[in-house]
Amino acid sequence: MALAQRQVTVQEGPLYRTEGSHITLWCKVSGYQGPAEQNFQWSIYLPSAPEREVQIVSTVDPSFPYAIYTQRLQERDAGQYECHTPNTDERYFGSYSAKMNLVVIPDSLRVTAIPQTLNKVEHDSLELKCEVSKSTAQHSHVSIAWYRQRGSEVPVEIISLSRDFVLRAGSAYAQRQATGDVRLDKVGETTSKLTIYNLHPSDQGEFYCEAAEWIQDPDGSWYAMTRKRSQGAIINVQATDKEFSVRLETEKRMYIVGEPVEFRCILEAQNVPDRYFSISWAFNSSLIASLGPNAVPVLNNEFAQREALGQLKVAKESDNVFVLKIYRLRLEDSGKYNCRVTEREKTVTGDFIDKESKRPKNIPITVMPLKTSISLEIINNATNVLEGESLRFGCNVRSGLGPQSRLSVAWQLVDKLNRRSEIVRLDREGTLHPGPAYAERSSYGGIQVEQVRPGSFTLEIFNSIKADEGHYECRVAEWTRTLDGEWQMVGERHTSTPVSITALEAGFAVTAISRTPGVTYNESFDLQCIIKPHYPSWVPVDGAGVWSEAFNTFKTQESTLWSTPNLVNFFPVLMTHLSPCFSIPLAVTKLQVSKSKRSITLVENRPILLNCSVKSQTSPDSHFAVLWYVHKPSDADGKLILKTTHSSAFEYGTYAEEEGLRGRLQFERSASGGLFSLTVQRAEVRDSGSYYCHVEEWLLSPNHAWYKLAEEVSGRTEVTVKQPDNRLQVSQMHKNLTVLENEWVTLECLVKNRSSPSSQLAVEWSVVVLMISQHSPLDLCHPVISDPTLQVDTATANLTVQEKESFPLDCSILSRSSPESHFAVTWYSLRAKEAGDHTEQGEEEEEEEEREAVLSVGPDAIFSPEAGRWEGRLRFQRLSAVLFRLTVLQAGAADTGNYSCRVEEWLADPNGVWYRLAQEESGMVAVHVQDAGSTLQSVICSNDALFYFVFFYPFPIFGILIITILLVRFKSRNSSKNSEGKNGVPLLWIKEPHLNYSPTCLEPPVLSIHPGTMD
Repeated sequence: MALAQRQVTVQEGPLYRTEGSHITLWCKVSGYQGPAEQNFQWSIYLPSAPEREVQIVSTVDPSFPYAIYTQRLQERDAGQYECHTPNTDERYFGSYSAKMNLVVIPDSLRVTAIPQTLNKVEHDSLELKCEVSKSTAQHSHVSIAWYRQRGSEVPVEIISLSRDFVLRAGSAYAQRQATGDVRLDKVGETTSKLTIYNLHPSDQGEFYCEAAEWIQDPDGSWYAMTRKRSQGAIINVQATDKEFSVRLETEKRMYIVGEPVEFRCILEAQNVPDRYFSISWAFNSSLIASLGPNAVPVLNNEFAQREALGQLKVAKESDNVFVLKIYRLRLEDSGKYNCRVTEREKTVTGDFIDKESKRPKNIPITVMPLKTSISLEIINNATNVLEGESLRFGCNVRSGLGPQSRLSVAWQLVDKLNRRSEIVRLDREGTLHPGPAYAERSSYGGIQVEQVRPGSFTLEIFNSIKADEGHYECRVAEWTRTLDGEWQMVGERHTSTPVSITALEAGFAVTAISRTPGVTYNESFDLQCIIKPHYPSWVPVDGAGVWSEAFNTFKTQESTLWSTPNLVNFFPVLMTHLSPCFSIPLAVTKLQVSKSKRSITLVENRPILLNCSVKSQTSPDSHFAVLWYVHKPSDADGKLILKTTHSSAFEYGTYAEEEGLRGRLQFERSASGGLFSLTVQRAEVRDSGSYYCHVEEWLLSPNHAWYKLAEEVSGRTEVTVKQPDNRLQVSQMHKNLTVLENEWVTLECLVKNRSSPSSQLAVEWSVVVLMISQHSPLDLCHPVISDPTLQVDTATANLTVQEKESFPLDCSILSRSSPESHFAVTWYSLRAKEAGDHTEQGEEEEEEEEREAVLSVGPDAIFSPEAGRWEGRLRFQRLSAVLFRLTVLQAGAADTGNYSCRVEEWLADPNGVWYRLAQEESGMVAVHVQDAGSTLQSVICSNDALFYFVFFYPFPIFGILIITILLVRFKSRNSSKNSEGKNGVPLLWIKEPHLNYSPTCLEPPVLSIHPGTMD
């Protein structure tokens, strides 16, 4: 029958405990013989005297196992503890004692919080911070918990973070933690923050945090070495009133079309930021838009289209102010406006329930049509004229013209029968549209309309007839552009002037006599004209005077006329009768256009000013047609931009149509008539080129037809349009903002400098969000890294250690993606092994690497089991947040190989779920472990005395022995022949042999023997 072997066991050491803490040591025995009652004796071996046993206590207590309990550890309690059981067996068989080490370390845990008293209102938010720090050299974890206590009641756990980084809420706060009203965040290396949203009156009490420092014992269990709490903060929560009121405001009740209007719906209530409200806007009892607790507007019908075009805005200005703004009112916007506010309650599922709803009184507004404020002035050269004379009218806008407005002008005639007919119309684009009754006269230049300068228009009618008599009316309309780009007429003003025309053709007879029937322009000739008219009394009858004033084209040096009451001159009628008798050739042109060349360099958005100057003209009555061209280097010929005819009509060229220049061109003519200007507004880079004008001179022939006399091209103006120097500077300062769900975020974009004061800015806001859960809202408090920056030290190293020594393996993180990152670290051993079969001759043997995981530490600091040969020989240290060290104890020859570490970077997503962001592997560390039982050669070569003893001294000794043996044999052989030497003297010795050697362990000594000689 086999007997059981006695075995005494205690806790596996070493055990690390802090000063001031308690410890329980147990000891148990098994496999013993004899009585069930066993005795125990505890001893300690102090570090100061490790060989001396200090007995602590012994017992005959029947309890089993026996343990000693120390209430408050001190530094002197450290040492090696031994539990001994006296023998009760028939014979000694087994172990009778066991030892373990106890290490007492300083208590470095510090837990601090600011003692304070805070008075809060129901639904307010609460933030409390607690700083927990330690400086323990051993690897340890810290757990943190927050408690609320009222008087002598049992503390209530709010939320805690375990030593394994698991977040748990107490039973009283579990539901609120699930809805996000209770949070625990780490805001630094040592600081944690408790946040409670939507405070309840039941939250009143003293809040404090408690921390514990945990260490893992060799048996794998975790032990709280020390536990401490902070000072408390007294929180008072006052219940709030749930009532609220709403009022609606606007600046005025009367508006004009195009003006903006803003309605402000103001909510008055307590603790608005922590309550949920929805707002709806109505117009004439029809829904315009609504905003939920998330403040995202939802617009209805046509208002959605106006909002998309930037004409309308619905927004939340602050927690209690909501705005409806219409940027440009229409006539149909007249009516009643109102807002309705509804309080909503958020359930634990995240849904909202409507509660009380309120709305203020309606606000009616009236939108009136646009009214122009311009005033007009009309000028007439004469109110009473003779038939055939020219009529000239001026229409000037005196005041009230807006800076962005455009004008259109229409000239109309109201005859004696009060019939209205349109003579000509000049639209806002500068295009001329003759009336139906005047189209033919306008085609050959009988009617001219011109815009001399902005706001100043002229109408000229040549060769007036009796039908031109009546009231001439100038009607000017003001136009402005709406937000959608359409032109809208602001209003119209008109003014008129009367004109009386005396008919002549039916009331006289004419006879003309001339001695020079053929003349040229600018020559003099004699013309005698006998007329028998029936004129009004106001018509002058002095022939010479009337002749000169009636037709200015003829510059008479002498006029020989009969001065009688029946003599009068009227050229238009006269020329009708004289045209068959006279042949008048064309005049010689004197047209000269400035040929000067110039260069202009300007930046974008500046105007291009182009001038075309007529230096001389054939006649003061000359009219000019001006054509403006631009020549690009890529084109063979110039392209027509704009043409103004001799009758001042505008025609846009193909280039203006293709490049969209119509809205940017402005043409002007000086009052003297010799200077024409073209302005290209808001210049662009593509407007660069060579500009010039083509001038045509037109004259009126004797039969009242306009003909082109001459044409000439001006010098060129080289225009270069550059983009302005980019001086745009935007503030690059980084900011971190933390906001609560459903709160407004104000983001600032600060422009520090711009290229030009007149430049306009386009601003685009972007947000980069990655890995957002499909069912979760965006949480800006938890940024997601889009570009990981994890970097691990990849430097290689060589390490040689002796057997039984330890060697460290460092894993250094050079950079990380976020300060909130956690790391998982795994060390690997790579050992080379032969493939098992040999290659063909001349080729090397194949080798492959065997990869073995030594130790893994997860992001939650959970260790993998130490498997196989590594068990009990590994020590992990986290020297800093980015430096990890694994020390291999008791190195052996099997540990030789290459080692590396792999680092995984982990981050928490907005839902608190951890995900792996990146991973990197370090460089190799080659470790060579020298065997303690080294080769004989290495031992001998490392010791000089032993080296000479083995490789030097034996050879001379053996050489002497061999020589001695040879001499003895030689002597014995000679003795048999001749027992005596020379002169009868015996041969007693020979000369010492000569030895040549090399004192190295690689070359054996060379022995040379020389024959001895007799003295």
